[in-house]
Amino acid sequence: MTASDTRGVVYRVDCPSRPILDQIADKWSMMVMAVLDEPRRFNEIKRRLEGVTQRVLTQTLRRLERNGMIVRRVLPTSPVGVEYSLTPLGASLREPFGALYAWTVAHADEIQAHQREYDRRTDRPSP
Repeated sequence: MTASDTRGVVYRVDCPSRPILDQIADKWSMMVMAVLDEPRRFNEIKRRLEGVTQRVLTQTLRRLERNGMIVRRVLPTSPVGVEYSLTPLGASLREPFGALYAWTVAHADEIQAHQREYDRRTDRPSP
């Protein structure tokens, strides 16, 4: 397949990038990977991510592990503990995630002003 053949493929419903992008662009995935600047246990991750439920965190960790972004290691402790850490593939997202976070912080006030203006024009209450 040539480069010109693949240009339109990413927009197709069966493009393999779609579920991957859906996974890594998920807010909890991004936050989990940001928290994993060092290996951490499940409850430590949960404590750092205010608002995440145990169920959602478990699902997020499993998907990240399945995609090769994190590794789960069983610790030889009593009771048995588990810690999670980034793989080299997961760590390679630090730079783009950092850029996205910096952009978000830099433009948050402007975006919120647009949201308020939109809500005012459409008579929609702010969430």
